[in-house]
Amino acid sequence: MKFIDEYRQQDVAKHIAKKIAAAVNPERSYHIMEFCGGHTHAIFRYGVQDLMPANVQYIHGPGCPVCVLPMGRIDMAIQLMKTEDVILCTYADMMRVPASGQESLLKLKAAGGDVRMVYSTQDALNIARNNPQRQVVFFAIGFETTTPPTAVAIKQAQAQNIENFSVFCNHVLTPAAMTGLLESPEVAQGDQVQIDGFLGPSHVSSIIGSKPYEFVPKTYGKPVVIAGFEPLDVMQATLMVINQINQNRAEVENEYSRVVTPEGNRKACALVDEVMTLRDSFEWRGLGFIANSALKIRPEFSQFDAEQRFACLRDSAYVIASDHKACECPSILRGVKKPTDCSLFGKACTPENPMGSCMVSSEGACAAYWSYGRFRDTHSTEVNCA
Repeated sequence: MKFIDEYRQQDVAKHIAKKIAAAVNPERSYHIMEFCGGHTHAIFRYGVQDLMPANVQYIHGPGCPVCVLPMGRIDMAIQLMKTEDVILCTYADMMRVPASGQESLLKLKAAGGDVRMVYSTQDALNIARNNPQRQVVFFAIGFETTTPPTAVAIKQAQAQNIENFSVFCNHVLTPAAMTGLLESPEVAQGDQVQIDGFLGPSHVSSIIGSKPYEFVPKTYGKPVVIAGFEPLDVMQATLMVINQINQNRAEVENEYSRVVTPEGNRKACALVDEVMTLRDSFEWRGLGFIANSALKIRPEFSQFDAEQRFACLRDSAYVIASDHKACECPSILRGVKKPTDCSLFGKACTPENPMGSCMVSSEGACAAYWSYGRFRDTHSTEVNCA
């Protein structure tokens, strides 16, 4: 299959691995953060880390939208369900993320709450059309990739006068998260986390383009290479980051040029700008409150904003909630720790009984470690690009 099989060829993987081994300086180390959770899973699924020299290490970043949503926002959705007679629609991963007191939307559904898993915003709109007597709330999450479909749904609801549909908006922004991460004490002081460069996200960049990352090399002196999700994409982008580091360069480069352009998808971005605007501040799991890092629905579309429609969301003060005291998800999302550093990993916390968001999400680092059985660092020469 074009753009799939050709980016999983073992002989090419071995060739790039040799080029990386020749390029690295044995006197230094290279710490590269793959910001996107999709990259984390590609690295572990295909054994990319095993093909790297010992002094090249990947650091798992906060690029998992389910993982970074704080408990406080899930608590708000649960409170809405307990207070109002609504149908709550959301994506599958969100249903299993633990909230305060180990509650979750899935447990609420098991107790009789009308929580429905959907595959798209259109599914939620159809549920609203088919249940005109009920209020239907779409629990919207995600980075810039999933934001345009939410904006489309709001525009459609307005055009078609679907008055019983609203959105609980939790869309967050990648560049702001990179700023929050780089200015966190562990990274800024360099005493706990060293980041020499970034693998920029794939799908997000197809929407916003490569230009929004230019502040990273200009302000923080870190190279960014946008990478596709296939193993050869990740390896080639890694080589590009290493070459920049060796040459004392810090630029935005685009390995994923078959999909990503400098400007991105202008039509999608314009649509989002029409429907949504920046929040002054938003809490991220692991990163705390970050200014201008999330979106809310513009006043012109307030009739479809669940935070304006329902008093329990509109009038209640936001309550910060903490993860399980032994859960290391916040530290994992900042790159401070790995899943295997968590005492719960593989014991009390498994995919069947997740204690933290990083084990729930299909893009979470803990789920990647568990799914592909990589519970310890290895440096074998086996190539797994099947």
